[in-house]
Amino acid sequence: MKSEFLNLIEVAGIITFSISGVLAAQEKKLDIFGIFIIAFITAMGGGTLRDILIGDLPVNWMVNTQNAAIVFISAAVAIPFRRTIKNLQKVLIVFDSLGLGLFTLVGIEKGIDHGFTPAICVALGTITGCFGGVIRDISINNIPLIFQKEIYAIACIAGGIIYFLLIPFFPKDIVGMIVIAFIFILRMLVVRFNWSLPDMYRESKR
Repeated sequence: MKSEFLNLIEVAGIITFSISGVLAAQEKKLDIFGIFIIAFITAMGGGTLRDILIGDLPVNWMVNTQNAAIVFISAAVAIPFRRTIKNLQKVLIVFDSLGLGLFTLVGIEKGIDHGFTPAICVALGTITGCFGGVIRDISINNIPLIFQKEIYAIACIAGGIIYFLLIPFFPKDIVGMIVIAFIFILRMLVVRFNWSLPDMYRESKR
């Protein structure tokens, strides 16, 4: 059974990824129906894939219908703010990075609850954090960040490793907050300083 802390983290992740989906959809100028759909798949896509992989069926949002309600309420609240946001892309990055950290922790904890090894738990955290965004980006005809040279999934993996290094020494909730903060800060630094993996397609200089 999930702790109250983890429940709050999951709700926060749903809200942030819902807003991320709204901003991405508005950037593509989708209609109101499209905005709500993109918000939903951004918030629920990673967790749905995770639950299918581990056989935890029906998937989470079908059992906890309040989570779906949170998606649509968050989206409805976020939609009107489009006109007041001067730099949509920067705000999208902030919410996407925060959701990445929150949902990575949720996925790790679910893996632990099912008795998986640390490596599988980190993989589940990465799937939970990344694949809602993957489905979102594919749906709006963008190349997902996870498949580009930008550091994205690696932030989740690094956060997962930190989780298992620290958990023997600190309370679980404290470790969880450290992991979320680490992933968020790393993603913001990646964007700020344009860090990336080596570009294997760059032509050699002549």
